Amino acid sequence: MMADMEDTAAAVFDPLRPQLVRVAYRMLGSVADAEDVVQEAFLRWLEADRSAVQQPEAFLRCVVTRLCLDYLKSARVRRETYLGPWLPEPVVELAEQADNVTLPLLMALERLSPLERAAFVLHDLFGLSFEEIGHTISRDPAACRQLASRARAHVREARPRFPISKSRCLEIADAFFAATRGGNMEKLRSLLAEDVVVYSDGGGKVPALLEPVVGIENVMPLFESLARVFEREMSRMVQQGFINGLPGFVTVESNNTLQTTALEVDADKISAIYVVRNPEKLEHIRVLISGAGEQSRV
Repeated sequence: MMADMEDTAAAVFDPLRPQLVRVAYRMLGSVADAEDVVQEAFLRWLEADRSAVQQPEAFLRCVVTRLCLDYLKSARVRRETYLGPWLPEPVVELAEQADNVTLPLLMALERLSPLERAAFVLHDLFGLSFEEIGHTISRDPAACRQLASRARAHVREARPRFPISKSRCLEIADAFFAATRGGNMEKLRSLLAEDVVVYSDGGGKVPALLEPVVGIENVMPLFESLARVFEREMSRMVQQGFINGLPGFVTVESNNTLQTTALEVDADKISAIYVVRNPEKLEHIRVLISGAGEQSRV
């Protein structure tokens, strides 16, 4: 009997799981945490009086959002003690899957209050009405509209000013990889914006920058020193494509360190470089690419 009940519950829940994970990931910025939250939502779905639920999708979205809000209260404390820049866990996407929820937008969401983040994610990214959002976060619709409006003002600068085609983005990513790994500093300089910023997230687990490096005159010496490292042990390309909506690539670096590099491109120049090296944030990618051999295009 119990197995039959679980099968019945899963038949409704499983088709909704991918969307629920997307909601949770945009709320939390962590693939592992998003999957944990959605699994907890499934357990609550098993315990619920499902016969009384008229709209399972709305019910489960509400459960996931509330679980995320609870999680964010403790996550904010943990991230205040995080060693070095904190970046969201990278998600590698196919070119046709890459959307406008980019890594800079996810970082901007980190600066919002949990309620602002929920209102923005549910309304602006998933198209929910303020009435449904109000029910989800226990606020009236007018308050939810204000929360989303404040959030929108904060994240506006995370949108690219001069977006370019995906194919051109991939060309720039290819050129960046060739220039940095081949030591062509003149070519690299031509790819970078004057105010380029480099972020590197190692989480204290592997070597990484403890502070962002800002400005081309500071970034160039960084890559000059890295070029000498690449001379001794060249990176191995694993995948190219889009990472959190940005062009980039997955590589294996010295000491078998897995790394993702995502490039924010604006007006044909690289304005920001996001490097994730923290192995705890890359385990899902290591599983994804396990068995992958030579360079491949996603």
